[in-house]
Amino acid sequence: MTTFVQLHLLTSYPPANLNRDDLGRPKTAVMGGAQRLRVSSQSLKRAWRTSDLFKEALSGHVGTRTKAMGVQIFENLKKAGTKEKQAKEWAKAIARQFGGLKSENKNDPHQDLEIEQLAHFSPEEIKAIEDLARRLNKEKREPKEDELQLLRAQHQAADIALFGRMLASNPEFNTEAAAQVAHAITVHKVAVEDDYFTAVDDLNKGDQDMGAGHIGETEFAAGLFYLYVCIDRDLLVKNLKDDEDLTRETLRALTECAATIAPSGKQNSFASRAFASYILAEKGNRQPRTLSVAFLKPVNGADMLSDAMVALNTARDNIDKVYGKVSVASYALNAVAGQGSLTELLDFVSKPLGQKK
Repeated sequence: MTTFVQLHLLTSYPPANLNRDDLGRPKTAVMGGAQRLRVSSQSLKRAWRTSDLFKEALSGHVGTRTKAMGVQIFENLKKAGTKEKQAKEWAKAIARQFGGLKSENKNDPHQDLEIEQLAHFSPEEIKAIEDLARRLNKEKREPKEDELQLLRAQHQAADIALFGRMLASNPEFNTEAAAQVAHAITVHKVAVEDDYFTAVDDLNKGDQDMGAGHIGETEFAAGLFYLYVCIDRDLLVKNLKDDEDLTRETLRALTECAATIAPSGKQNSFASRAFASYILAEKGNRQPRTLSVAFLKPVNGADMLSDAMVALNTARDNIDKVYGKVSVASYALNAVAGQGSLTELLDFVSKPLGQKK
């Protein structure tokens, strides 16, 4: 049976604009008839995947997302001495293995080297591309079909294994995501506020003009967020080519990032960085479920965090009473009460179900 690891996190952010919509406002969602703040799963995953914590914990196993791989190959071939026409033809042949290429553009001579969509390259694939480019330059020849096929190597990129990838033109090389990340939402009703601000010109002595050098307005809000993450552990092991040690390190890195890494939006203006105040981790073989129903009715008490923790655990217990226990093991960390530890949480999450050591 499939083993699922589920994470439920409560994290409080002071005034912030962590994730903006197309108008620059904090993203929102209506739930239970009330407006909530929202941080998209895309924003969260990018913040985790690009964090120093993730990169250091999984050094050598983190991929690169880009449309411009063909441009980089072309530049490297030219720098190594390949003629421009050949360099472009060979670079296009290599880049095309990872997606359809953009059409030619007279105003951008390199546009037809770019892949139409973001492609996620594993470290092994990047190395294979670089090795092939060096070989082509040395032997002064175009790439062979079997060499191109080998570029899409069996990879062990932790971020691809977790979050998946889609190569639209080559679906046989797609990777199904092992981790599902929900949009984080506040457990309470929220009103987005306006911040009117001015900046003073340091060289303006006020002799003639007493006005500000700049006037602006930004929007913000504060909130206690509920975040849900579900990982199919068996699929993660499969995606990482049955490497159990790497699977454990990947689970540890993802969990620590979810607990401690905030999205980067407007951080210079708000410094709204926070660790999770409460984390409930579960492991089991049954169909997973979010506990967002705990907050369908907005929390509005004076002690919002404590009320949210009670609501979360009450929802879990009541669902278990009706449907039977979803998890066979769980671990809770309560940073407000000083209960549990990050080390114990990471140990719990990373171990296979039923393994104690």
